[in-house]
Amino acid sequence: MRPVLRILWEEGADRGLPLPAYETAGAAGADIRANLDTADRGAGIVLQPMQRRIVPTGFRVEIPAGYEIQIRPRSGLALKHGITLPNTPGTIDSDYRGPLGVALVNLGDAPYTIRHGDRIAQMIVAPVVQAEFQVVDSLGKTDRGVGGFGSTGRR
Repeated sequence: MRPVLRILWEEGADRGLPLPAYETAGAAGADIRANLDTADRGAGIVLQPMQRRIVPTGFRVEIPAGYEIQIRPRSGLALKHGITLPNTPGTIDSDYRGPLGVALVNLGDAPYTIRHGDRIAQMIVAPVVQAEFQVVDSLGKTDRGVGGFGSTGRR
């Protein structure tokens, strides 16, 4: 059974824009769109190089208990323009009920304009397992041991 996400439009949101949607039958992520404030809809929002900004989606979401939403960059925007998320993946917990905004950053070398209705990120709905934490006197041994960053890569 697929989880159902309940969506509530924000006041002033453009309800004519599509809801999050899977663009192909095999897509893992549903694309989400910029739903800009009325004042920004004509010209869009310009992200200067290295600038960060939260871009509104125009809705709130109710995520079923036991699930989360992960917000991830769109690969085309990242490759072509350097537009990505500074906290990727961003997590939206099932008990959050505020506006869904997407934190974007321009890592490119030119300004980039986000237009009203642009697909700006993708959301993955994923199950959550909450762990139990336990203090112990020692940890199990492995072949890797305490090798840290890069310890299993090229030598």
